[in-house]
Amino acid sequence: MSQDSFSEVTQESWFGRIGGSIKGIVVGLVLFAVSFPLLFWNEGRAVKRYNTLKEGAGAVISVSSRSVTPGNSGKLVHMTGKAETKEILSDPAFGVSANALKLSRLVEMYQWEEKKESKKQKKLGGGAETTTTYNYNKAWSDRQISSAEFKYPENHENPASMPYTPSRWIAELVHLEAFRLPWSLVREINDFTPLVMESDASLPEGLRGKARVYNGGFYIGNDPATARIGDMRISFKVVKPMEVSIIARQVDDTFEPYTTKAGGTIELLQTGVHSAEEMIHAAERSNQVLTWILRLVGFLLMSVGLAMVFSPLSVIADLLPILGSIVGAGTGIISFLVAAILSLVTIGIAWVVYRPLLGIILLAVAFGLTVVVRSKLRKSKPAA
Repeated sequence: MSQDSFSEVTQESWFGRIGGSIKGIVVGLVLFAVSFPLLFWNEGRAVKRYNTLKEGAGAVISVSSRSVTPGNSGKLVHMTGKAETKEILSDPAFGVSANALKLSRLVEMYQWEEKKESKKQKKLGGGAETTTTYNYNKAWSDRQISSAEFKYPENHENPASMPYTPSRWIAELVHLEAFRLPWSLVREINDFTPLVMESDASLPEGLRGKARVYNGGFYIGNDPATARIGDMRISFKVVKPMEVSIIARQVDDTFEPYTTKAGGTIELLQTGVHSAEEMIHAAERSNQVLTWILRLVGFLLMSVGLAMVFSPLSVIADLLPILGSIVGAGTGIISFLVAAILSLVTIGIAWVVYRPLLGIILLAVAFGLTVVVRSKLRKSKPAA
C-alpha cells in the first residue's frame, strides 16, 4: 500500500480562540434546545410502541399461508411460509441473472483517500498551535472520492467518475405461498448471500478485453495482483427464496399495516420460522434498544451543548495553559452533571404525562441528585 504524508502548522491567537468559542455558544444553545423535545418525544414514542405491541399480542391469530381465508380479512394475522418469486432478476451491464427476491451489484474502485489528523497544543498567553497531518493512501472504496477536495491533490488524482455504480434489483411479485407480499414487507428481507461467478462465465461484448472473472466476481483493470488507480472490482449478492414469518393485517390475499387503538401500527417480518410470541418479544426488545439509544443521544446533545456554552471560560483561563485545563475539566464535569439532571427531569416530566407513577419516582431521583450536586458545590467554595 502506497502512502504520502504532509504536515502543516497553524497558529491561533488568544483573541481568535475567544471569538471562535463565542460563536460556538450559538451552536451549543441550538444543541441544548433540541435535546429537550427529542427526549420528551422519545418517551411518548416508546410508550405508544409498547402499548401498540401489547395490544397486538392480544389480537394476533396464527393462520396458514397455504390458503386464503376470507373471514380473516381485516384481522391481525401471523403466518410462516416460503417467500419466493418466479422472476429472473438480471444486471444487463454484466450479464448476471438469478431467480431471486433481490439482486445487488457491489462496486469498488481503487482510489486515493485522504485522512486528516490534528493535534492542538496550548501556548503561554492563551494562543494555540495546531499541527495537521494529511495522509494519502491507496485503497478500495465503494464510493467516488473527489480528489479535487484534497488539501494536496497533486499526484493524488482520482478518476472523475465511477463507470459502474452499485445497483439493486427487486422482484415486483413475491408470494408467501397463497399470499402476495407487499413492498413494505419485501424490503425487510435482507439476508443476502454471495453470488459467485464461475471462472468460465461469459462477459457481454462491451466488456470483453476490459474485464475478467476474478475471486468470484469481475475485475476491470490490467492485473489484480498490482492494482492501479481506477481499477474496479464488481461482485454480486442475492436474496434467495426463503422461509419468513410475518405479522400484519390481512387484506384479501395480501397485507398492510395493522392500526391499533393505541394509535400505532404493526407490520413485522423476520426471516426464518418464528412464533407470534417470539416476534412480538423481538419487537419489544428493539423498542427498548431504540429508546435507550435516543435517550443517550438526547443526553449527549445536552452535555455537548452546555460544554460549548461554557467553553469561553476555559479559553479565557488559557492565559496560563494549566489553569485553562483545570477550568475546562471543571466545566466539563458541570456540563455532564447538569445535563444528567435536566435529562432526568425531562424524561420524568414525559413519564408524568405517559407513565405517571414512574414519572414521579424519576423526578424525585432528579431532585435528590440536584441536592447532592448543590451540596458538593457549596463545600468546594471554601477550598477554592
